[in-house]
Amino acid sequence: MKYADDNSDADWLAEMLRLGVLPEGYIYPKEQRTVRDLMRKRMQLVQQATQNLLPIQGLYMRHLSYKMSNNKIKQLTPEEIMTHFSSTNTAQATICNLTVMMCLKEQIKLLEKVVLTQAKLTADFQQLTSIDGIGNILALTIMLETGDIQRFNKVGNYASYCRCIGGARYSNGKKKGKTNSKNGNKYLAWAFVEATNYAIRYNKTVKSYYQRKLAKTNQIVAIKTLAHKLARACFYVLRDKVQFNAEKAFC
Repeated sequence: MKYADDNSDADWLAEMLRLGVLPEGYIYPKEQRTVRDLMRKRMQLVQQATQNLLPIQGLYMRHLSYKMSNNKIKQLTPEEIMTHFSSTNTAQATICNLTVMMCLKEQIKLLEKVVLTQAKLTADFQQLTSIDGIGNILALTIMLETGDIQRFNKVGNYASYCRCIGGARYSNGKKKGKTNSKNGNKYLAWAFVEATNYAIRYNKTVKSYYQRKLAKTNQIVAIKTLAHKLARACFYVLRDKVQFNAEKAFC
């Protein structure tokens, strides 16, 4: 057929659906969309806060050869900053970044308070908080972005949806390039990277596995590898309703 319009397209889609060869998309529940969007806004503000924190670290390193920790930066005051730098301009630039960062932190706390009054972890997702690195806020993010875990047939489908699996094209056993790098849920990808960074701090098994990976590759690949494993572990925790086992997940 050389001519096609909306009617012919609808007929073709209906025929594909009848034959069972048309993949169906997941429609997120309408009543939960606004809360999910609030959590997405929180993620955006967290990223912006980090974008203002890193320049402060850079200024201290460049001008004073001192690497300041995140916690110390959060405790800084404009008066202190003015005494640290010999250049008033450098101090003022640092104060600007600090002021914006603290304003963002206030808005993040406000959003968290609003979300926690509207959304509660369901019984299926409460198990997530047993995982080192996942608190109530990250668990809510994962819950709101994942939806019904039963819509994923296999653990690989879920890991792929979380952008934890790299896409590649192969021909005759040789890699020809990458593909589908943007497919999946970027919010879940961020959530599992955040959870990984916390898990490395608070779980000895995860930290040991991370150090072994870091000895063989760079930091970014090591973090993404752990995020992949954490996403797979979360899938089984949610689907099978079991407790998280770090020894089994990061053996």
